[in-house]
Amino acid sequence: MTDRYAVFGNPIGHSKSPRIHRAFAEQTAQSLRYDAIEAPEIDFAGAWQAFVDAGGRGANVTVPFKQDAYALAQVLSPRAQLAGAVNTLMVGRDGQIYGDTTDGVGLVRDLQAHAAPLEGARVLLLGAGGASRGVIEPLLEAGIASLTIANRTVAKAEELALLFAAKGEVAGCGFDVVEGPFDLVINATSASLAGDLPPLPDETFAAEGLAYDMMYAAEPTVFLRWAAEHGARTVDGLGMLIEQAAESFWLWRQVRPDTAPLRELLRREL
Repeated sequence: MTDRYAVFGNPIGHSKSPRIHRAFAEQTAQSLRYDAIEAPEIDFAGAWQAFVDAGGRGANVTVPFKQDAYALAQVLSPRAQLAGAVNTLMVGRDGQIYGDTTDGVGLVRDLQAHAAPLEGARVLLLGAGGASRGVIEPLLEAGIASLTIANRTVAKAEELALLFAAKGEVAGCGFDVVEGPFDLVINATSASLAGDLPPLPDETFAAEGLAYDMMYAAEPTVFLRWAAEHGARTVDGLGMLIEQAAESFWLWRQVRPDTAPLRELLRREL
C-alpha cells in the first residue's frame, strides 16, 4: 500500500505543501501520496486519527494546529519541546506519534542558501509569537553573536528572551527602543499580511545588512520594500517553506531531496 502523508490546516486550500512533497517524491523515486486536509478547528485530534486509521504515516501541520499537534505527540524532539509547537508528525514503527518542528532548520538553511550573515552577526527578530519561538534555537546554534527580540507587547519579548537566555545572548524589547545597526533583521510578525510595517528606526540595518520576511508573495512585502529603501538586501520566505518541507520529508523517508530546482520553479509560479 502506498504510504500516505498530508498537510493539516484551516484554511488549507492555498497550501503549496502538496505541490512541494509530490515534487520531492518524484525526484527521489519515493512511492507516496500527499494530500491537503482541512481539519475542523475544534477537532484536530479527530481528523488526525481518521487519517492514521486510513493509513496515514505522517503529516505537516500549519495554522492553527501547531499547538494541537504538540499536545497530540507522544514523543517530542528537543527542538519541538523548546519551540512549544509541532509542524511535523509521524507514526513510528512502535505505533507512537512523534512530533518535531522543522521551521527553524528551514529558516537557517534558506539564510545559508542566500549567503546571509550568521557567524558573529547581530540579529533582530521582529515578533514574539509562535513563528519566532520556533526559530530562535537554530539561529543561536548557527553562531550568531546576539539576538534581539522586538515586539509590540514588551513583556512577551522579554519572556521569550528569558526562555532562551541559557542558549546565548538574547534580549527582548519594544519596537520603540530597538538599537541598531543589525546584520540581519527577520520579520516573523503577521504585519506583512495586513500591509503594515513594524515601527523601526532608519538606522536598523548595518552596511550590507539583510532583511528577511517569513512571508512571501509575487511582489515584495511592505517590510522588504522598506528595507530595500534603507539599503538592505532582501529575501522572502518562499525558500524557508521549501527547506522546512525538505526536512520533514527526510524525517519521514530518510531521503534528502534537492531543493534548488523547486526554488526556481515555485518562484516562477508566484
